[in-house]
Amino acid sequence: MSNGQAIRGTRIGATPGLHLERGEPVPRQNIKYWCANGHETALSFALYVEVPNEWDCTCCGWPASPDQDNPPERRTAKPYKSHLTYVRERRSDEEAEDLLAEALAARAAARGERSLY
Repeated sequence: MSNGQAIRGTRIGATPGLHLERGEPVPRQNIKYWCANGHETALSFALYVEVPNEWDCTCCGWPASPDQDNPPERRTAKPYKSHLTYVRERRSDEEAEDLLAEALAARAAARGERSLY
């Protein structure tokens, strides 16, 4: 690239007659959504699609609506529960001990060992 001898060109698709090759773009409509925090999210939809009544705010994640004066309220989120929490809700400690003993016995039998339980 020294002495100005670099190969110069254009990138693929950078021709001025792009629409002639690929067709006309789809007509669009711009819709703005507002959340309860006052954030504005602007989206572009094709004219022929049904525009959703709610959209998640891109700033805070709260639900947003096209009505700026009356945005939707934040929904309450359920706390995350792990798989172990769900199992503990379904089984008592005694059932868990029985299942563990049964699984260990089956494992020992598969290996040809004596069970300790």
